[in-house]
Amino acid sequence: MRYLPLTPDDRSEMLAKIGAASIDDLFIDVPEAARLTGPIRDLPDHASELSVERHFKSLSAQNTVAGDVPFFLGAGAYRHHVPASVDHLIQRGEFLTAYTPYQPEIAQGTLQMLFEFQSQVARLFGCDVANASMYDGSTACWEAVSMAARVTKKRKAILSSGLHPHYVSVTRTMAKFTRDQIVHRDPTLAAATDIDDLIDAVDDETSCVVVQYPDILGRIGDLSKLAKAVHAKGALLVAVVTEPVALGAITSPGEMGADIVVGEGQSIGVGLQFGGPYVGLFACQAKFVRQMPGRLCGETVDATGKRGFVLTLSTREQHIRREKATSNICTNSGLCALAFSIHMTLLGERGLRELAALNHALACQAADRLAQLPGVELINDSFFNEFTLRLPKEARPVVQALAERDVLGGVSLGRLYADNADLQNGLIVAVTETTTAEDIEALASALKEALA
Repeated sequence: MRYLPLTPDDRSEMLAKIGAASIDDLFIDVPEAARLTGPIRDLPDHASELSVERHFKSLSAQNTVAGDVPFFLGAGAYRHHVPASVDHLIQRGEFLTAYTPYQPEIAQGTLQMLFEFQSQVARLFGCDVANASMYDGSTACWEAVSMAARVTKKRKAILSSGLHPHYVSVTRTMAKFTRDQIVHRDPTLAAATDIDDLIDAVDDETSCVVVQYPDILGRIGDLSKLAKAVHAKGALLVAVVTEPVALGAITSPGEMGADIVVGEGQSIGVGLQFGGPYVGLFACQAKFVRQMPGRLCGETVDATGKRGFVLTLSTREQHIRREKATSNICTNSGLCALAFSIHMTLLGERGLRELAALNHALACQAADRLAQLPGVELINDSFFNEFTLRLPKEARPVVQALAERDVLGGVSLGRLYADNADLQNGLIVAVTETTTAEDIEALASALKEALA
């Protein structure tokens, strides 16, 4: 039996109330080319379960699996080794079926896990407090910009040229509905970050400056000077971390004065997926906690003095009046947050530092080897496990040529900045602990052939 709670008259009344002529008007922001005018072409009206399984298996067989070939893709999503125990533990029934603690008094295990997760993220980012996670890094970035506007009562956000273009795109999309002014320009293929330019750009109307650390080209800048300049103008410094393993080797953004630190937690505990699910990380300094989106789990004691956990802060529309909510984020990425927390617990501080050192050493080995190739220039003066090369020709066809040689050789800047002619020869190369010396040599050999 279909559930149809609204009559045609009900729908007409609702549309009239919001000023829409038809339901189609609600989808006007979807580009016309992306809208369907009928059934999807080339699909049968029906098929058996067996034939559908066979069809999709044939499609999946066309993919090149990351673990099967030398793999150097990064730019916001990284291949790390995830211990088998992570997957085993997150599939336990008490974790896998737990959704969200609407009745926290009977969800103590879920709350304790989120409390531990928050503690790990706060320490990793160098902040006082972290929330119970968000959808992913890009939406966490926008939430930080929105939070900065609430704190400062200003509406101008300056985004570093080194911020991942996907994060920029999400921020621009959301800012259309809040009327925040977004200031951003593309990066240049240079060793220096744009920190000095950001310092010059910040003014009295600025709500925040958003900077990625390390940035999209893998460059690492000292945020301390930027933080002082931003604070002098009454603005906030937002740092974005897309590779949290880096913080096992470099100073955390919070220690350098960042007010809000956000990022993508996929590198720790969450394997590469086709776009997700991933886990957004969000932390800030204590004085801003009441403007933080999402939820915050806290530790307390019960009536008998026993340790317990509660939802300390829930500033979302499901818990308080909609006009008072800081965000409409509806849930945390609980299962991915659990995977992150388990992996981080298995590593411990020493393990994370050792993992970071291994990543950096292998990246240095790869950078030195590739920079020896004729016409190839290493852009970076500093990097963690990701760096940018300038090739003597456009990078996109080179990446394709490498793939045809069974080497996934990196992410071309032309893929990320299709309209910027100055970046078409740039290639971002990521190296992790899963990379071997043989993989590096295979990339060097294949790249030499592709450039010949």
